[in-house]
Amino acid sequence: MRFSDIPGHEGVKERLRALVDSDRMPHALLIHGRPGVGKMSMARALAQYIHCTNRQGGDSCGCCPSCLQHRSFNHIDTHYSFPVLKKGSETVSDDELDRWRRFLTESPYMNFGHWLSLLDNVNGQPAIYVEESADIMRRINLTSHGGRQIVIMWLPERMRVECANKLLKLIEEPLGDSMFILVSNDPESVLPTIYSRTQRVEMLRLPDEAIADYIEQKYSMPRHDALALAHLADGSILQADYRVQNIERQQQYLDLFMRLMRLAYQKRVAELRVWANEVAGLGREGSIEFLAYCLEQIRENFIYHLGVSSLNYLTVDEGRFAQNFHRFINERNVLELTSRLEKTITDIRANGNAKIIMYDFAVRVIMLLRR
Repeated sequence: MRFSDIPGHEGVKERLRALVDSDRMPHALLIHGRPGVGKMSMARALAQYIHCTNRQGGDSCGCCPSCLQHRSFNHIDTHYSFPVLKKGSETVSDDELDRWRRFLTESPYMNFGHWLSLLDNVNGQPAIYVEESADIMRRINLTSHGGRQIVIMWLPERMRVECANKLLKLIEEPLGDSMFILVSNDPESVLPTIYSRTQRVEMLRLPDEAIADYIEQKYSMPRHDALALAHLADGSILQADYRVQNIERQQQYLDLFMRLMRLAYQKRVAELRVWANEVAGLGREGSIEFLAYCLEQIRENFIYHLGVSSLNYLTVDEGRFAQNFHRFINERNVLELTSRLEKTITDIRANGNAKIIMYDFAVRVIMLLRR
């Protein structure tokens, strides 16, 4: 992984390069940010840059022996630590190394759900157990041959207290020329004893243009639709992939949204009951996802109503519907529509009767559209 392989984050790359080039790398670095922005890719690119024997133009060369070993996840001085499921009395990351390499290859933006599926337990709660600390020290001692030892730890917030306590001494007094790169989705949940001993680097959301470039190149999608999906992805490559891979589901949600608004405008109460039952049939999570989509569409149509086209992010099909529908979302009803949608989501999350909740919401839309 090279810095040039990672979309955006030029400021972060420059800061990390400067730390390496000036020989000011800390013993423990915490790279944190929301899921899907490329934190693990950045950690891997940093480790490769440190070990590269022929750096060029502020990046690793990609072809020296060290870079080739990094590409295959086999660099002798790079050690990975990550959450695993408990198996017996001794559970360490190395037990799942083959699956880990597959995970890094298939999901470079670290889809946690995909990791659970590779562990054959989608409901599991993997952690970094106490045995990991001794195993990390063992690996560093066994492989040390003068090169810089780097431990890349994914999700330190899942590290057990006992493990953290044993790693503290290694972080404060590294063995030889060793260092930790911690990659976190939730830095506030990292144990304070570890967090306080790290130098932090935050990776912010990717700009919509960078996400759109990624979608356009990976999926050969028209720029207009790529930009619309990029906006909905909210700065996350993971969300962008999810949106693209679930376009059929998004089309289903658009059809349900259009039916709701047309039936509500025509006051077809009996058909709204059928509609409510259909939405309830999506299940709790599906219903919540659909309602979140409705919130997005209310926002987009209100912006359309205001005439600020530069802030609109609609697909071609959504834009076609909005051409006539946007005038019904205005200053008199947008806040209450939004409030009602949020309350409906809360009620569904509380395991209320989805059919009744959705029907109640649909009937209220009749009155709100007439304002």
